[in-house]
Amino acid sequence: MVDSDDPLLALVLQSLDDDQAQDLVTIDLEGKSSIADFMVIASGRSTRQVAAMAQKLGERLKQGGFGNPRIEGLPAADWVLVDAGGVIVHLFRPEVRSFYNLERMWGFDGPSGAA
Repeated sequence: MVDSDDPLLALVLQSLDDDQAQDLVTIDLEGKSSIADFMVIASGRSTRQVAAMAQKLGERLKQGGFGNPRIEGLPAADWVLVDAGGVIVHLFRPEVRSFYNLERMWGFDGPSGAA
């Protein structure tokens, strides 16, 4: 599933795929924002799965030599943000994701999984 030349993005996508994230979307932010190179948006089936995906991603990033990512939103786990530096990851419960609709805000209207 993971097809990226960027090692950080590849690790993020592989981690989320391993943890059965749903509706993965990668948005290339180059030229759109200075906050990161990529934004990844994914859904989990429950708050428990969203929290587990975020925690495991944080552990895998640290083990992969990418430092300690900042993780926000874990207590409620409706929307968890993982700031891995070059890649910003948003993990949502499906209802919360559709409410905020970040994909549309960033001008991404393509099919799921496409960049």
